[in-house]
Amino acid sequence: MKKKYVVRLTEEERKVCKDTVARLKGSSQKARRARILLKVDADGPQWTDRRAADAFDCRVRTVEKLRQRCVLQSFELALNGRKRGPKVPRTLLDGQQEAELIALRLSPPPKGYARWSLRLLARQAIQLEITPTISHPTVANTLQKNGITGRSIQYWMLPAPRNGEFAACMENVLATYARPHNPEQPVICMDDKPVPPVRETRQPLPATEQLPERVDYECERAGTAALFLFCEPLAGWRQATARQRRTQRDWAEEVAALLEGRYADCERVTLVLDNLNPHAPGAFHEAFEPQRARQLAERIEFCYTPKHGSWLNVAEVELSALSRQCLGQRRIGDLETLQSEIAAG
Repeated sequence: MKKKYVVRLTEEERKVCKDTVARLKGSSQKARRARILLKVDADGPQWTDRRAADAFDCRVRTVEKLRQRCVLQSFELALNGRKRGPKVPRTLLDGQQEAELIALRLSPPPKGYARWSLRLLARQAIQLEITPTISHPTVANTLQKNGITGRSIQYWMLPAPRNGEFAACMENVLATYARPHNPEQPVICMDDKPVPPVRETRQPLPATEQLPERVDYECERAGTAALFLFCEPLAGWRQATARQRRTQRDWAEEVAALLEGRYADCERVTLVLDNLNPHAPGAFHEAFEPQRARQLAERIEFCYTPKHGSWLNVAEVELSALSRQCLGQRRIGDLETLQSEIAAG
């Protein structure tokens, strides 16, 4: 493509560039600009912008801007770069000013504003005479230093109101975790979560040398799926499986597979789980004949976490790690792929 800005150096300008390269060593910015000007000279080597960028380890846009500055402004400005203005001293807040700024950030925003922005905080801090002058980067640094995030609302699992039922369940769970390892009655934690399969509506474009992989933002849901995770913390064991649903029958079949498989020789097991409706002894009667259902239920000591306190379940930590490290933001379009991925993770 024909260049819009053609650099033609005079003999004197070439001499200045060569002297600069000879005088300045290493990766000096001025020396690199001098080398680029010598190579893109229309009366010299006539290198392309791409070739110069690859040779001097910079962006093509950097070479283009250097050409433009040399043609439209001056050779001296292209070689030496722009002179920076005097550095403006940063506003320093004392402890009282920081406290007032944080209190302002935690208060409701002014009428007509949905939330606080950094510039709005800076303006309000000046209007309220917290400080004579302040920039929004200083506001950001002050808030970050004091652990104040930019989000107006942070969603979290708030603790349930203090009551006897919550305390009793919590103490029961903690006492269960404090037991020594007993292979005859192991402590198992379980949790489950829905993971709906999502598939692409258009075929992604593979990555090239210039571009990363390109995935269309549009996707579609492809049915339903759920993860079941069981772990035995004191034994360092974990198992994750995937099913199409997480009904009472699905839960009962997963637990039965453990009791009749890995824990077939254990008379009883202690199962830590949350208070979802499918997680109950009655699920065995929904899935199996009465005799087998009774035998399975009698082998389990149920230990329920408090209502709104399922974070006490160790399996939630394992499930969170699996979700972040294996699933992440990936689009998995069918149950079979999901099962193979979690088996590998």
